[in-house]
Amino acid sequence: MYNYHEETKHSYQSIRNKPNYLDWNLQPSTFKIYNQFENMIILEGENRVHNFIYRLGGVTVKKQYPNSKHYLRTIPSAGALYPVEIYFQARDVEGFEDGVYHFDIANSAVKLLYRLKGDGVESVYADNRAVKGFIFFYSTLYFRSFWKYKNRAFRYCLLDCGHALGGIEASCYLYEHAYVIHYQFDKKRLNDAFGFGKQEFFLASVVVGISTEDRVSAFDMQLDDINPVYERSSMIEEVYEKSIALPECESKYTFSPFTFHQEVFEESIFKRRSIRNFTTSMISKASYESILEIVQKPIMSDCDTVVQLYAIVNEVEGVQRGLYLDGKCIKVGDFREKAGYLCLEQALGRQSAVTFFLTTSSQNYQSAYQKAGILGHRIYLASEYFKIGCSGIGAYYDDETKAFLETKDMILYGVTIGT
Repeated sequence: MYNYHEETKHSYQSIRNKPNYLDWNLQPSTFKIYNQFENMIILEGENRVHNFIYRLGGVTVKKQYPNSKHYLRTIPSAGALYPVEIYFQARDVEGFEDGVYHFDIANSAVKLLYRLKGDGVESVYADNRAVKGFIFFYSTLYFRSFWKYKNRAFRYCLLDCGHALGGIEASCYLYEHAYVIHYQFDKKRLNDAFGFGKQEFFLASVVVGISTEDRVSAFDMQLDDINPVYERSSMIEEVYEKSIALPECESKYTFSPFTFHQEVFEESIFKRRSIRNFTTSMISKASYESILEIVQKPIMSDCDTVVQLYAIVNEVEGVQRGLYLDGKCIKVGDFREKAGYLCLEQALGRQSAVTFFLTTSSQNYQSAYQKAGILGHRIYLASEYFKIGCSGIGAYYDDETKAFLETKDMILYGVTIGT
């Protein structure tokens, strides 16, 4: 995975020598719709289960631009391209037939794709016990991001999937559901069952339910591929195949719940936006430390990976300016201009109160990148909760950022906060 990361890095020269000119007439749709299935359930605001699902990625704002229309959702996406699709199995859930569904975000609905016949998606897990409740599956249609970001798009797909996992974490908190993220399951078998071609594939799953003593050994669903044909990337398809195996997995089932006021936190989910500029004003030390505490809470998953959190502190009351690693100062100084430069010379990095960089040395590329997305999502929601702006940055000068942080880690994500 290191080779892919190296081949898709940005440098001062690369962004000038290899510009990508966008053809807006060829932009892929951000919605997948199974028109051939008529069993649709409209998500209604009075229904608690429907609300839980809607908050995973439902549309919150529609914006019209001269060349395009953007539908913003409860989760962010690089370039508002939304390459992640959400599917789920429901078993013994009131109001739902036992079956496999697709979250039809365009219609604020879910569609039944397959009725269970004693089988189920549990068969793709090593622990194939039937789950009473939901099992969510997250796929990516990489061509939606490839249109803009070319071969670097796989990075954005993984980050976006991480944000989607952060979305289900937030919804589980609101509706008091236990959850566990799974990266280890038979992805290829599930890709085949859903009829995916090479341009869509599964990245993660989340169990929101209770395992029973019944075993599931079969899953007979076989759907047809309905994805349109777009420009393909052999590099992305190859790196997906090579990164499916997770050689260093350690499960983490420690649970430490959020302590947000639930009504205010729910408002934060709907108000969350990616800010476009900051005022260079101070943020409070209490807010900054609360955000750090929230980011450092454990994530329930079957493949936890170490992701380091660096922070370039520019404007935090009572906190010395400098570079911090996991809350400890490792380099003193005013690095505002440096932070802006590292973020491809974007003003956000220079104007922010804090610029975070998330890094890893793990070989588990898929789970590490998605964990960075989850942590980024926590920063987004916690910032909004404390009335602070936030913006994720997936583009940065890779080697120069590593040199400034004095690390050999891969740089996964940049996140800026401020007012």
